[in-house]
Amino acid sequence: MNTKERPSRAFAMLVILAIPAFFAAPRPATAQQAAPPVEFKAGISEPVNTVLAWYMARAAGLYAAQDLNVEIMNMSGGSRGAQELQAGRLDIMHVGLSSVIKVDQSGGDLRVIGSLSNVIRFTFFSAPGVKSAADLKGGVIGVSTFGSESDSTVTLALQKLDLTRDDVVIKEYGGGTRRLEAVKSGEIKATAINEPVASIAREQAVNVLVDLVPDQIPWLFSGIVVRHDDIAARRNLLARFLKASIEGNYIALTDEKRAKDVLVKELKITSPKILDITYNDFKAQSPQNLEPSAPGVENVLKQFPAVSQKIGDYIDTSLLDGLKNEGFFAAMEAKYGKKAQ
Repeated sequence: MNTKERPSRAFAMLVILAIPAFFAAPRPATAQQAAPPVEFKAGISEPVNTVLAWYMARAAGLYAAQDLNVEIMNMSGGSRGAQELQAGRLDIMHVGLSSVIKVDQSGGDLRVIGSLSNVIRFTFFSAPGVKSAADLKGGVIGVSTFGSESDSTVTLALQKLDLTRDDVVIKEYGGGTRRLEAVKSGEIKATAINEPVASIAREQAVNVLVDLVPDQIPWLFSGIVVRHDDIAARRNLLARFLKASIEGNYIALTDEKRAKDVLVKELKITSPKILDITYNDFKAQSPQNLEPSAPGVENVLKQFPAVSQKIGDYIDTSLLDGLKNEGFFAAMEAKYGKKAQ
């Protein structure tokens, strides 16, 4: 054998032996090997029109574009959902400020990072034969859960009737549909309901005892709420969720047909009239960039005089401020247009 061939043969053997190791060795991730989207649980008090920004963001693929797989979960009550959030079983919750205060009073630490509605959207409906304060006195008022907006706003409705909470019995009754059935049957004497169930109640000629909607009372009615520690620990994740939600809100505000298609699917609305009312109610109340209202926060806090009245103890707008400063709000407005006033 020619000795000059030996190095070449040895080199060839080394190449052959290296081939399996080459294919077995870890290689940089490609597009096909990208990490799966982050599972993200978003709780809601019940399926209502204030959730439309989230529904639209999911339907339009905006959460997926932010590498989020968002599961929207009905918690059948704002306070119940806030407790589940504090316990770590949810990542975010659609709930009013009253529920946040209740949880924080009990040792929790939740913060509102955005808002889906800054005004009270409740109408108080009453049972057959309950037409006045005298008829309501001593009766049961149904709320979704104690400490929820349907509970805290009872105080305002009663004030319009020259009554106080001591004049009635307040009990938990779950979602708006169940409360409506309880009112119609006379099981409870009154309850607060918002859209789309409020329009169903009107269509069925259920008596309106007090309507708070026309008053446009500032109120942090539907907040976007997280655990306080997560604002720092999961900042990028929460910013991505807000980006998708805000863009979903812009689409819902500017594309009526698309928004109504989503409402029909998610809220099971079959009546064109109720669909129109539900969508118009959403447009009237939804803040374009999901920013909380300071007067709305202050009005809620007045109902809880024993707690801190500092807005910063409950609201953290740093994520929204960051998006605004980086030009995200301006980009959305340029892409979709500004909400009509």
